[in-house]
Amino acid sequence: MPIILIIEDEKRIQDIVSDYLKKDGYKVILADDGIDALTILKNNSVDLMILDIMMPNMDGYSVCKQAREISNLPIIMLTAKQEEVDKLRGYELGADDYVTKPFSPNVLMAKVRVLLKRTGHSESVVSTLQAGKITLSPMSREVFVEENPVSLTHTEYEMLFLFMRNPKQVFSRDQLLNRIWGYEFEGTSRTVDVHVKNLRRKLGNEGCHIVTLIRSGYKFEVMEYE
Repeated sequence: MPIILIIEDEKRIQDIVSDYLKKDGYKVILADDGIDALTILKNNSVDLMILDIMMPNMDGYSVCKQAREISNLPIIMLTAKQEEVDKLRGYELGADDYVTKPFSPNVLMAKVRVLLKRTGHSESVVSTLQAGKITLSPMSREVFVEENPVSLTHTEYEMLFLFMRNPKQVFSRDQLLNRIWGYEFEGTSRTVDVHVKNLRRKLGNEGCHIVTLIRSGYKFEVMEYE
């Protein structure tokens, strides 16, 4: 039974989200603020986090940043902030998706199901992928540069997996949104650019495999080393 951590200081919203999750068969853990959430995350096995941004003591951005230091679990941000810059900030810190208040509980549940499906999808039977000094193991969902492990969010992992399975194939930003997110997305194609930027940074020099094609999108090019 997947375990969902809800961090939300509004009791009404907390109750609504919790009720919908329980009806879908999920186990729910509740936190009223970010400090409690991080304590729960450190001491419990959690499969997905639904995180409000505006909270007392510690805002959702700070929670997301610290959560990414200890876990790669999927994170959905729940927010009244509708500006693109606010959403991009969350993606830069490692959030996987957004739901904007007021929201449809059914849309939120659909996003939860998709993210959890991505966490344990059947593509794990694919053999180990290798490109340059990058090794990706679908069986364990681990990524290494040389022998050093690279900590990726679920979205970053899925993007790298897609690129490495389809070397030299050009993906437009819209195609990446459709293939990676797989549902009606609240945001713009700039979201793809943020995730590519984060992925390149984490891969270090090996990030050069991800090539930008002006006005076309991105492709994964297997570089030859001397």
